[in-house]
Amino acid sequence: MRIERVSNTVSLKRNIESGTEEQQKVVLSIISDVRENGDSALTFYTEKFDGVTLNDFKVGIAEIKEAYAKIDESLIQTIHEAANNIRDFHSRQVKQSWIDLKNDGTILGQKITPLDAVGVYVPGGKAAYPSSVLMNVIPAQVAGVERIVMVTPPDRDGKIPAGVLVAADAVGVDEIYKVGGAQAIAALAYGTETIKGVDKIVGPGNIYVALAKREVFGHVAIDMIAGPSEIVVLADDTAYANEIAADLLSQAEHDERAASILVTHSIRLAEEVSQEVDRQLQLLPRREIAEASISEFGFIYVSKDIEESVRVVNELAPEHLEILTQEPMELVGKIKHAGAIFVGRYSTEPVGDYFAGPNHVLPTNGTARFSSPLNVDDFTKKSSIISYSKQALLDNGAKIAEFARLEGLDAHAIAIEERLKSM
Repeated sequence: MRIERVSNTVSLKRNIESGTEEQQKVVLSIISDVRENGDSALTFYTEKFDGVTLNDFKVGIAEIKEAYAKIDESLIQTIHEAANNIRDFHSRQVKQSWIDLKNDGTILGQKITPLDAVGVYVPGGKAAYPSSVLMNVIPAQVAGVERIVMVTPPDRDGKIPAGVLVAADAVGVDEIYKVGGAQAIAALAYGTETIKGVDKIVGPGNIYVALAKREVFGHVAIDMIAGPSEIVVLADDTAYANEIAADLLSQAEHDERAASILVTHSIRLAEEVSQEVDRQLQLLPRREIAEASISEFGFIYVSKDIEESVRVVNELAPEHLEILTQEPMELVGKIKHAGAIFVGRYSTEPVGDYFAGPNHVLPTNGTARFSSPLNVDDFTKKSSIISYSKQALLDNGAKIAEFARLEGLDAHAIAIEERLKSM
């Protein structure tokens, strides 16, 4: 890994979410086709991109039973335990509607309502992601969403990975469709003969999925435009080089554009981690992907002290941050920007990916400066409640009318004044 002294500016920005002009044209064409031709367009693109012809996109009970037969009982139990942890964490995020009665009789409040229908995109391709099922579905369920639709691309045999199906069944998803890519996003947004449209689409995917989500935004809501994964490790010379290297590579194996960064003021640790990354790379089954990621987006930044390390971390605003220092909790309060913060030696990032409970759908590409992990609030909407009393309108009506005329909106003022005349 490249070792560099900290400069004035560091960044995790990778400008790939806009896609190429050709990719944008392809996505627009697919969306238009699905809107116009529905299921026939889905069949065409599934044949073209996934190499399989499907007579029915919906996953049936027999396929789910077949999936269970392929998974060890111990792993099924682990999936259920992880689901319970995730549900427990997210249940603590639930907010209630509220009403406030003022002294003059006015009633003000906020009504929180779950979305009617949510679409969950589960990526396929380079790996299977049952954890994505749990992380996207469970907070929607906790929020009270009644209809949850899952889409995921099939393999060339027309199958979905067994672990994905078992995870979906474990949390009670009963609408699962074998369709992926931009065509799946279009189907969720606009509906087809088979797939009824939804109100919001969540879940990561490749560049075509990201572009499609961006294109349908406005007609439906989306969670975020997720970029490649990233990890930043903030460490001092009490940390273990082999463990840091393993954590960095745990993100590098996701994607060739994943970013893995160590920030430390220990040159000794920096050199040891660099050597250890090179050693461990040779042992990885996904070596080619991880090697490309480390080569292009792997860095070790050496700072002058721990304070500068913290500054660098806040400037990077990483998706995942591990703090591996002698007193890691002392630094948590100084971290302003990070999607998820893993504190201490035993809180390695995969703990959060799979089992601990907090959501692993996190802001990437520096967007942790203004974004949060996927949470229960993402699956609800808020309505304001205003019940103005007669006394309140008498007391404040003239002020409201004056304010309206300041903006040149006389009809607004008249709507107030017509009531005041009769009072």
